Amino acid sequence: MTSQTSAPSSATSPQRGVVPDKPALEGLEAKWGQVWEDSQLYAFDATAVDSRDQVFSIDTPPPTVSGHLHPGHVFSYTHTDTVARYQRMRGKKVFYPMGWDDNGLPTERRVQNYYGVRCDPSLPYDPDFTPPAKPDPKHQVAISRRNFVELCVELTAVDEKTFQDLWRSVGLSVDWNQLYTTISPESQRIAQLAFLHNHARGEAYLSDAPTLWDVTFSTAVAQAELEARDYPGAYHRLGFHRPDGEDVFIETTRPELLAACCALIAHPDDERYQHLFGTTVTTPLYGVEVPVLAHPAAEMDKGAGTAMCCTFGDLTDVAWWRELQLPTRTIIGRDGRILGETPQWIIDAGSAEAYEVIAGKTTFTARKLVVEALTASGEMDGEPKPTQRKANFYEKGDKPLEIIGTRQWYIRNGGRDADLREALLERGRELEWVPEHMRHRYENWVEGLNGDWLISRQRFFGVPFPVWYPLDAEGEPDYDHPLLPEESALPVDPASQAPAGYEESQRGVAGGFIGDPDVMDTWATSSLTPQIVTGWQRDADLFAKTFPMDFAPEAHDIIRTWVFSRMVRAHLENGVLPWKRAAISGFVTDPDRKKMSKSKGNTVVPTEIIDEFGADAVRWRAAMARPGMDSPFDKAQMKVGRRLAMKILNASKFVLGFGEGGQVADITNPADLSMLAGLSQIVVEATEAFDKFNYTAALEVSEQFFWTFCDDYLELVKERAYDSEGTDEAGALSARTALRLALDVMLRLFAPFLPFVTEEVWSWWKDGSVHTSSWPSADEVPADGDCDLMSDVSAALVELRGVKSTHKVPMRTPILSARISAPASVIAHLQSVESDLAKVSKTESFTWIEGGEAITLEAELGEAPAKKR
Repeated sequence: MTSQTSAPSSATSPQRGVVPDKPALEGLEAKWGQVWEDSQLYAFDATAVDSRDQVFSIDTPPPTVSGHLHPGHVFSYTHTDTVARYQRMRGKKVFYPMGWDDNGLPTERRVQNYYGVRCDPSLPYDPDFTPPAKPDPKHQVAISRRNFVELCVELTAVDEKTFQDLWRSVGLSVDWNQLYTTISPESQRIAQLAFLHNHARGEAYLSDAPTLWDVTFSTAVAQAELEARDYPGAYHRLGFHRPDGEDVFIETTRPELLAACCALIAHPDDERYQHLFGTTVTTPLYGVEVPVLAHPAAEMDKGAGTAMCCTFGDLTDVAWWRELQLPTRTIIGRDGRILGETPQWIIDAGSAEAYEVIAGKTTFTARKLVVEALTASGEMDGEPKPTQRKANFYEKGDKPLEIIGTRQWYIRNGGRDADLREALLERGRELEWVPEHMRHRYENWVEGLNGDWLISRQRFFGVPFPVWYPLDAEGEPDYDHPLLPEESALPVDPASQAPAGYEESQRGVAGGFIGDPDVMDTWATSSLTPQIVTGWQRDADLFAKTFPMDFAPEAHDIIRTWVFSRMVRAHLENGVLPWKRAAISGFVTDPDRKKMSKSKGNTVVPTEIIDEFGADAVRWRAAMARPGMDSPFDKAQMKVGRRLAMKILNASKFVLGFGEGGQVADITNPADLSMLAGLSQIVVEATEAFDKFNYTAALEVSEQFFWTFCDDYLELVKERAYDSEGTDEAGALSARTALRLALDVMLRLFAPFLPFVTEEVWSWWKDGSVHTSSWPSADEVPADGDCDLMSDVSAALVELRGVKSTHKVPMRTPILSARISAPASVIAHLQSVESDLAKVSKTESFTWIEGGEAITLEAELGEAPAKKR
């Protein structure tokens, strides 16, 4: 953990106990952000905590700092902050760290483009290297791995400052003393330590296996990183030859893989191929003998009903290869090109010449050449038939993935172990999900796994595997007996450090060693954020008081990655869930409900909307996005939140302007008691909503009450609260006391959502911070009033105001007489506050008539007042 605490400001603290003449929202973020930082208001001190029950611990997602900021970031992190602020006001010691996910491919790609460089691990380190003054992404300068990593660290520091500035301006109540990064030495130590534990228990293993491979980035890709996209192609009908001269036809979209064919597959129930099962055919063009086999995954109604299995065209080929124990005939290399050396299974000279035509070519060019050769030989039946097919892409890549055989590190995740899969499904059932239906996305992902978690990447800026391999007398690595460091030596970098018992001079020499060249997938580190932040294997006291954590917020698109991977690691390492509950946010979309992205040009820069409308307005809009639901973004919506924030300022100034109140016992007026009884119910409803992590519902009920309070109650009692003539001291005291009590409660209800404006108003008349005050309870507010009374008053005010609007006269126009018909209970309510009602509506006399089901009004208007000049 690293401290990011700013030095105390030399400016004087805000003056407390003074209501400004002209309250304003401008400048509140900087003003109160500095006060909170200087006072360390949100700092977590484990030594001040007696037990785990006193803590609310949050596993905050570390954003990818090389990415682009958009309103979705602000929305989802605001959701978490409302929960954190609520729990703090409920008396919990909130452990709320923040981290940056700064390693991995996105950072490397950004560094390459930003500096105009590329990494070449074979180059030596240049301590005097300076990036080009005018970077050219098309002609990148090759630099050593160490130089490249230094540039990654340099650029991420800039990006992290941008993110931190945003989170501070939004008002996140995180403890910046707990800041971490996924590439820091401590995070590397934890990632390597957990890996060694996984390896010792047999959960991490090295394997030669078919690997999803992105040729652009030259790296392996995990199942969780796949993205299925439409991709244009064509079906080619090819004839495989039987010894008797009969041809067996298949249809394929990848004829360039014909040289990798190892079998023809048909469904066991397909009557067309019963006589062929157990026989062999020879491949067109290359003359390789392959078996015809049965497998239930073959689709009888697709194409010719039979398919060639190649190693490897897609994941179905991998399944057939594994289950039918077929030979491996790989012809595509890591660069995405056809291997240059003619495969040993292609025997005769003519077939070898046919292969040499495509050797070294890209798959696209090889496809064209193979089709031309098949057409010339007469082994292709008809013309290619265009089609649109689904192809797997790396989520950050531009070309379809290939499947090649490579040596990679894996962690067991239930993809090949039924018992582990069921255990992880059971973990998902133990977890509290907000909203509950998101559990099904987790279960669907776990049940659909088809392999273990591939965690190695052929990249540079990441956590190195703490592994070396001894070299035998011929200089060949012994992968079955890896060399591992002592835990006390972590973190280590096998690329620049020698293993125990060896010298650096023995690197790459027969009888010496080599370091594992790969780094861990970024999720292999991010999957350990609960352990990293809670001090696992570093701070036993902090770990005991914060782990398992209470809350894990995330978006629904990373349930399959970040949620699942953390559950895997905590299950394997700690035997528990990493947290008690997961809260899922939806996407923030554009007004047409399309996902925001820089490429589509439909993003909005968060700092611009904060500067224009204020952080509280943006937070209000964020909190109106319900848990788990996508939310269309419209900048104009910020105006509604800003209006609320301004109303809180102005209404609070108005309330405090009436003067001091008294004790709760001084509240005697029926209208005052009715308003407070309604507020008591709102406190209950908002509390129940927050306890269910439904921040939107808590905001909605609080805001609805506030507007009614301002529009109806405040208007109703203002004359009595002023009591300018001194004729009703008890009534004035009742009103002022009720107003101040209501303001106190409402500020605390709004504090999790609008932290800046509520802190500002709190400082006008209270000591301390509203954010460390207690969340309101129903017991604080008298609940013995009749809630229906204010509802009836509101309905009557609608009628009294409406008659003036109908006649298009100012609200200051007097009503000479008003005849109100209503049910007896309503009449009784209105009569009990007749004096207040008369003053607010400018009514000189009322006539009350019992009857009917709703309020009806007949009124005689006086002369409209002259317009003010």
